[in-house]
Amino acid sequence: MSEQHTYRVIVRGTWEGLTGQARDRLLAEAADHGMASMRFTEEGSLSYEPAPLKHFSMRYVVVSDAADGEEMAGAIAEDRAETTLRGLGYGFRELRSTVTDLDTMKINRRSRSRR
Repeated sequence: MSEQHTYRVIVRGTWEGLTGQARDRLLAEAADHGMASMRFTEEGSLSYEPAPLKHFSMRYVVVSDAADGEEMAGAIAEDRAETTLRGLGYGFRELRSTVTDLDTMKINRRSRSRR
């Protein structure tokens, strides 16, 4: 059995070709998708600013084989984002991801002498 790693992935993109209905829905729901909604989840959390309604980000937790690495985790998250956004009827472009491997992340702890 291969080793599994947990990744936090931020997928960023730009809204494009939004219908009037999609734009109205995004603006109406903007308060639910601000800074307070930014959480890393398996299903993803969408956040964006309503003015201007231009860019968005989605945050994901991806668990996958460590051998596949960060590139695969990013591809998985981008695929999830595409599926979600298309399902909601939102047009987008330029998806790109930033990946952090939580299993290899170094944690800096404060020494007792600095407290």
